[in-house]
Amino acid sequence: MTALAQRSSRWTPLGVAAMILGFLVWWPLGFAVLAYILWGGSIDQLLKDTIDQFKTKATYGSGNAAFDDYRKQTLKRLEEEQAEFADYVERLRQARDQEEFDRFMSERRTQS
Repeated sequence: MTALAQRSSRWTPLGVAAMILGFLVWWPLGFAVLAYILWGGSIDQLLKDTIDQFKTKATYGSGNAAFDDYRKQTLKRLEEEQAEFADYVERLRQARDQEEFDRFMSERRTQS
């Protein structure tokens, strides 16, 4: 990638919006964003890295092994209960549909 392409790739709509918003909120913040972009940073990449960092921290445990085990077991139990409930609701729907169909067929036979 050429130097010009690298410089122009930093000026994304998100970067421009962040700079304008920074100036509107507090002018030193706007200058900080401008300096970050001019000295080689990309607001898009910064945002992506920050989101990735939060995602990795969210996947780690709390540091308390007993609590992490309890949480894991509880989530697993809730997922199983949710699957059982979904099966129950599906069986109810099938039974209701079968009942309606049987009633329709019996009414149709009596009309003929």
